[in-house]
Amino acid sequence: MSKWDVFYEQLITQGGYKDVLLGLRNTLVIAVCGLLIGIFIGTVIACVQVAGKRNKIAKGFSIAGTVYTAVFRGTPIIVQLLIFHYILFQNINIDGLLEAIIVFGLNSGAYVAEIMRGGIESVDAGQLEAGRTLGMSYITAMIKIVFPQAIKNVIPTLGNELIALTKDTSVAGYVATMDLTRAFRLIASAKYEYMVPYLMLALCYFIIILIMTVVIRLIERRLKKSEKR
Repeated sequence: MSKWDVFYEQLITQGGYKDVLLGLRNTLVIAVCGLLIGIFIGTVIACVQVAGKRNKIAKGFSIAGTVYTAVFRGTPIIVQLLIFHYILFQNINIDGLLEAIIVFGLNSGAYVAEIMRGGIESVDAGQLEAGRTLGMSYITAMIKIVFPQAIKNVIPTLGNELIALTKDTSVAGYVATMDLTRAFRLIASAKYEYMVPYLMLALCYFIIILIMTVVIRLIERRLKKSEKR
């Protein structure tokens, strides 16, 4: 029996495709939900850091945000998964998928914080001051004037963050989550034939990332067209 026949048997006959479909779903859920959580956390931290330059009270929170980003950017995602799984969540009955989403969201928040901070600072400071002179509060001016422009500037970078998260989910299986990598690893270990399953795994990730890249490029083109108008 050839390596391809063994792979086909495990994938189709033995029902391995069910794990693959579940792993694909979980991989995309972890990446997308992780990015959404990261955008929320990162935006809050970025706003606090920017406000910390103007307000002494916000400066204390800004320092906390800086420590947070340093910790999560300075340690590998797999180490964070293991710490949360075996230490912080050890006595908590939590679903593996939810656990992975939380960890990936916290990790993404550290990177998105820098992305959003750069996006906010890329907006001309004079626009914020103009809003303040019109009677807007600092928060109102940020929401109505600065945020829309900042988010528009960082959408391509956020797309790249989504791609990075999707590839990083390959380690989610370490916390009992059926991700795409773990699904193919189970197929490979069933008969100790690793070549074909891992080649197909690489192909799956390549196709997913390729689709995401095309979508991001289309969004970028649309944004450029809207700017010209």
